[in-house]
Amino acid sequence: MSRVCELTGKGPMTGNNVSHAKNRTRRRFLPNLSDVTLGSDTLDRRFKLRISNAALRTVDHRGGLDAFMAKAKDTELSERALKIKKEIAKAQAAQA
Repeated sequence: MSRVCELTGKGPMTGNNVSHAKNRTRRRFLPNLSDVTLGSDTLDRRFKLRISNAALRTVDHRGGLDAFMAKAKDTELSERALKIKKEIAKAQAAQA
C-alpha cells in the first residue's frame, strides 16, 4: 500500500536527521494517513478512503466531501477519488 493521500496527493518527503554534533543521515518524513469513511450527501453513499489528517480537516472545513470534491484539482486526486468526483458532479447536474 503506497503512502499517498487519496485526496491531496501528499506523499513521503525526504530530509536529514541532524545530531547534536551536526552529523546528517538521510530520513523519510511520512504523511499522517488514516483510513476514513466519508459520506456524500448528493449520492447518499459512503466511501472508504486513505487520507491524511490535514485533508480530513480540510474536508470538514469546506463542509463535507461534496464541497471538497467541487474545489479539488484533478491532478491531486487518486483514480478512485476522481471517479467519486465525477459521480458527484453527474448527480448534482441531474438534480439541477
